[in-house]
Amino acid sequence: MLAVLLHNLAGHYLLPLYHITLGWLSEAMRSNSRRRYHYDAFVSYSGKDERWVVEELLPNLEQRGPPFLRLCLHSRDFQLGKDIVENITESLNRSRHTLCLVSRHYLHSNWCSLEMRLATCRLQAEHRDVLILVFLEKISPRRLSVHHRLARLVKTRTYLDWPQEPGQQEAFWDKLWIKLKPPSQD
Repeated sequence: MLAVLLHNLAGHYLLPLYHITLGWLSEAMRSNSRRRYHYDAFVSYSGKDERWVVEELLPNLEQRGPPFLRLCLHSRDFQLGKDIVENITESLNRSRHTLCLVSRHYLHSNWCSLEMRLATCRLQAEHRDVLILVFLEKISPRRLSVHHRLARLVKTRTYLDWPQEPGQQEAFWDKLWIKLKPPSQD
């Protein structure tokens, strides 16, 4: 009965906590000294926004440099045949940052919701700036309020809005690139 009560009260936190703990343990076993990340950022996005990712994000972050950033995308970097939740957790833990590309499609995706939940748990647990929010489109506060976790983040963290005017997009990419570049590259 206690297990059922615990699951009802905190069930949506148990799976992310389990996977984050598992990820931390595997990362701790992999590296004895300094933590080395395989990716500069894990990109959390809806598959319906993949065109923007391919046409805008990749050319402006991975092909700009040096240093050249390495992004983790589920469509190309997840290990084939591996459980999706394990792929997400491992990719988040192997990335210095999580970049959430928020759109209306993102808000309706269960996978994006899980990625956001795991990323915010990591943010709270590590007490360092690991989560970056980018809004690809304007989303009304009313629509956002349904997504409690994201609504709280928007109230407490600085985020970026994708500018629709081409003249402002270079400044957007400069800010994002500076935030994501490895700390040793100044």
